[in-house]
Amino acid sequence: MKRILVAEDEAAIREGLVDLLESEGFAVTAVSDGEAAIDACRSPGVDLALLDIMMPKASGYDVCRAIRMYDSRLPVVFLSAREEEIDKVLGLELGADDYIVKPFGVRELVARVKAALRRSEGDTACRAGIGPTRPFTFGDCTVDPRSYTVELRARGGAGEEGEPKRQELSAREVDLLRFFYANPETVHSRDDLLERFWGVSYGGTTRTLDQHIAKLRQKIERDPANPRHILTVHGTGYRFRA
Repeated sequence: MKRILVAEDEAAIREGLVDLLESEGFAVTAVSDGEAAIDACRSPGVDLALLDIMMPKASGYDVCRAIRMYDSRLPVVFLSAREEEIDKVLGLELGADDYIVKPFGVRELVARVKAALRRSEGDTACRAGIGPTRPFTFGDCTVDPRSYTVELRARGGAGEEGEPKRQELSAREVDLLRFFYANPETVHSRDDLLERFWGVSYGGTTRTLDQHIAKLRQKIERDPANPRHILTVHGTGYRFRA
């Protein structure tokens, strides 16, 4: 039985989430503030964290930061009334797997929770198709799927190489890069990528994918505004060029 941590300060919403998730066969630990959420996530047995953003003592953002300091794989899903794009981008930047805006449909929430759990069990890599598990290189980038890092070689002046820039990658970013690398010059539709990596239908909403691609470009492109590797195919999706 998978255990879900629900961190929500509004009692009615928290109790409703507990009832919903338990009816779906999950075990649930419920807390009402951010500090309690951090403590709960450090205990063994939590398989996914469902976090409200605006909570007393520590925000959902703070909880996510704390989780990612010691666990890069625990699925984190934000649940928030804040629907501005900047809020969603910040959540993804901190390492969240998904961002659900209130009010939400209960079926949608359950589907996204189940999809996040499937991804955490390694199902994403299987559904994504064959991709390298050892370090691989394209352009000036070297990706190491084992350490969840990408290294962008520096271009120094006067014939000097300079220091490489090394950055952390999320599990989904690694899977996306493995998939792109194994399938170069192929146009992948947004719907196909959402289904492949998020595992649920987003009803035509592709903002989540686009935000992940934008974040990934910041890490692998020298000029993210004019990318060389992850190219946009307008009206369709993306193509990878090594």
